[in-house]
Amino acid sequence: MKVRDFMIRDITAVLQDENVGRVLKILSRQEITGIPVVDEDLRVVGFISENDIIRAALPSYFALLQTASFIPDLNQFVKNLKKLSYKPVADIMSKPAISVKESTPLLHAADLMIRHTLKVLPVIDESERLIGVITRMKILEAVTKGDM
Repeated sequence: MKVRDFMIRDITAVLQDENVGRVLKILSRQEITGIPVVDEDLRVVGFISENDIIRAALPSYFALLQTASFIPDLNQFVKNLKKLSYKPVADIMSKPAISVKESTPLLHAADLMIRHTLKVLPVIDESERLIGVITRMKILEAVTKGDM
């Protein structure tokens, strides 16, 4: 089975100059965890996820800690998130985005997702233009149907 057989074609993407606040609204409204970031030609240039946003809003020393319980004041996180909401996506997106072509075997896409702890992979055509996404749930559906 190939990615093309299970990918989602009706997708949302954002431009790299879109602000983070708008991305948060899109993620919340569509109940998704991340979306591809594209340029004006719909070429994938990055990916922004809820994880990227949370990481960017946490105090810089947080990466050194083992738990959030050491953050003395949640207000700092909230303030950082509000400031971040006006910044362009390009400032915090993951780049380059890990992506697959629609002809990629589904098993290879699953392997990429496991190795890079991804929930969504952009699917691109031969010109690197976004044509869809493949999600962990779509891969699980393929496995439970015995199609993999």
